[in-house]
Amino acid sequence: MTRTIVASATREVVIGFDQPFCVIGERINPTGRKKLAAEMIEGNFDTVVKDALEQVAAGATMLDVNAGVTSVNPNETEPGLLVQTLEIVQGLVDVPLSIDSSVTAAIEAALKVAKGRPLVNSVTGEEEKLEAILPLCKKYDVPVVAISNDETGISMDPDVRFAVAKKIVEHAADYGIKSHDIVVDPLVMPIGALGDAGRQVFALLRRLREELKVNTTCGLSNISFGLPHRHGINAGFIPMVIGAGMTSAIMNPCRPQEMEAVRAANVLNGTDQNCSNWIMTYRDYKPAEGGAAAASTAAPSAGGGRRGGRAARAGAGARAE
Repeated sequence: MTRTIVASATREVVIGFDQPFCVIGERINPTGRKKLAAEMIEGNFDTVVKDALEQVAAGATMLDVNAGVTSVNPNETEPGLLVQTLEIVQGLVDVPLSIDSSVTAAIEAALKVAKGRPLVNSVTGEEEKLEAILPLCKKYDVPVVAISNDETGISMDPDVRFAVAKKIVEHAADYGIKSHDIVVDPLVMPIGALGDAGRQVFALLRRLREELKVNTTCGLSNISFGLPHRHGINAGFIPMVIGAGMTSAIMNPCRPQEMEAVRAANVLNGTDQNCSNWIMTYRDYKPAEGGAAAASTAAPSAGGGRRGGRAARAGAGARAE
């Protein structure tokens, strides 16, 4: 059984088909958040601290950390800021982290100070990126997210996206990186623009699981981009992708409707043994005013946020605020 191991200094998490769904909190990301970007540039990390603590309290299994505050000279500005942000976050929480950057120098700088075994987010099928990122993953013995696009861009043909994923897995093997350390992002398209985007990703996930036997992730909210009441779409999407074989997602764990869908899928998928996490979270459940569901207790980490730099650089759609 494929198992991708990530770790903080004190906690190990296993991503796998027989494990609870891994929720990667997306909020520590200035992409599309002008206020957060301005704060980080000024050296103000109050929102970063708040987002880190809130996401873990809401049930995030991991946290994605991105410091892409500007597209102007990112090779100069991003490495130092990413290191600073990473050190603050790993000093606050004990969950594993995902190092999220399109700047190779920033990834390497962050890997030098990261504790445990972080996830590198990400590499694409572009030859230049493969040659830059894979040696770092081998050197530091860390897993990596493989995004299914290359020099030709994002194909609307899921067979092409599968071929790109296979290429990355095979290229990684040339560096001695095992397939269990490759977490493939099949690229979720907005359902409002591409009517069969859901069916495409379900079929692609099954192939990735059965043929490549790799773990998978995505920017969850890409599916609902451009639609009203996005969280309803996202919540419906979660158990369907889990059923098709997805093992993690970058999403907002502070959205109760979406986290409820994750926990329910874990129960129904048999990865929440004895329904213990569900019971612990919802045993004191009371309907909120207006009939909305609510849990009166904070959710334990159960392995859940903002899809940031990767979606932006892959062109796969925006996220909700």
